[in-house]
Amino acid sequence: MGLIRKTLSTILLSGAGGAGGFAFWTRNSRFVPIASDDPIFSSAAYLRNNPNQNPQTKDLCVRRVPLAKIKPQLLEKEGEGKLVEAFCAGVWGGLGYAYQRRYLEKKYRNDTTTAHQLWDTRELLESSYDIGTQITDHFEVVSKTPSSIVVRCGDSPLKTAVRDSDGLFEMGVEIKRDEGVAEFRLKSVFYKGLGKADAAPMPSHVEFAHRLYTKLWMESAVRNVVL
Repeated sequence: MGLIRKTLSTILLSGAGGAGGFAFWTRNSRFVPIASDDPIFSSAAYLRNNPNQNPQTKDLCVRRVPLAKIKPQLLEKEGEGKLVEAFCAGVWGGLGYAYQRRYLEKKYRNDTTTAHQLWDTRELLESSYDIGTQITDHFEVVSKTPSSIVVRCGDSPLKTAVRDSDGLFEMGVEIKRDEGVAEFRLKSVFYKGLGKADAAPMPSHVEFAHRLYTKLWMESAVRNVVL
């Protein structure tokens, strides 16, 4: 929570021009309900790492962008493959993740256990995010399709067993050519993996801060795909 709060404070006091500027900058990102039968809840990563089906903190942020504003090279081939990779790269290599990346780098980057992971901005922007890719010792790609990339979060990817704090984060894109837009989606599901929980893992004030952070990531990621 402290890291999220520090990141948001840094942005609000600098480029976003305060709370009003941040609200205006992120005005096109909106949250919508996640369906109870969303595929993420039947995915292998979710079922394996939430064995007791503990309650979740979950949200889905959506942002629509006209196709005319998207870099043409990302739309050259059929499907969303190149576009979702660029969107994902924008999340991890963009402004929204910069502070957290530097924080994690100082704590966990080394020449032995985490040398294989993505750390530098350039490699974060250039990666294709194939399954198994590990990001700043806090995320690992566990699923990739032509329209979505899912990472496991909550702890180091070096800890492969069920964790006390765990979650999945999905970056998705759907090209709606009949409407002339691409719909970008950031989906989060957090849960307690170990033991039995009676309540969702995030209290309301932490969930609120997380949603602001998600909107920051969304705007930062979209910057990497538009002209």
